[in-house]
Amino acid sequence: MKNIIYIALLALFVYSCGSSGGRNFPSDKIANSKNDTVRIANDSLEYEIIIIEPGFNLFINSYARPRGYYSLPFLENKNQFLVTEYNQRVRQPQIFNPDLYLNEINYDPSIDYGYEVNYLLYNYFVYFSRHYNQRFSVPTRI
Repeated sequence: MKNIIYIALLALFVYSCGSSGGRNFPSDKIANSKNDTVRIANDSLEYEIIIIEPGFNLFINSYARPRGYYSLPFLENKNQFLVTEYNQRVRQPQIFNPDLYLNEINYDPSIDYGYEVNYLLYNYFVYFSRHYNQRFSVPTRI
């Protein structure tokens, strides 16, 4: 009798450690995980920013400082230095991970991109540095 109880407990333990293959997850969670592309463009389409990064939407909606927290000159100044360093890392695949630094970012400081583009670009660098444990010479703490 004692052995049957131990076998039943062991079987229950093994069963509870099984995978979640047959469970149904809420469809809104699945939809949110697929929608991790952020695109901002002006009306004349002179510029656009497209961020395809899993988890960035959650970061921008939950953890980033709210819009209006930073001034536009602050964001433009930070983005100018961050983009420069990011692009230097893209050009050095032998030193920096080419899987992280895929494409250069075309950011011209003489163009007025507006608050939204600068806000999202700066917060992308904050997310990128935290998520991939990358340090830039310009502090990206929020």
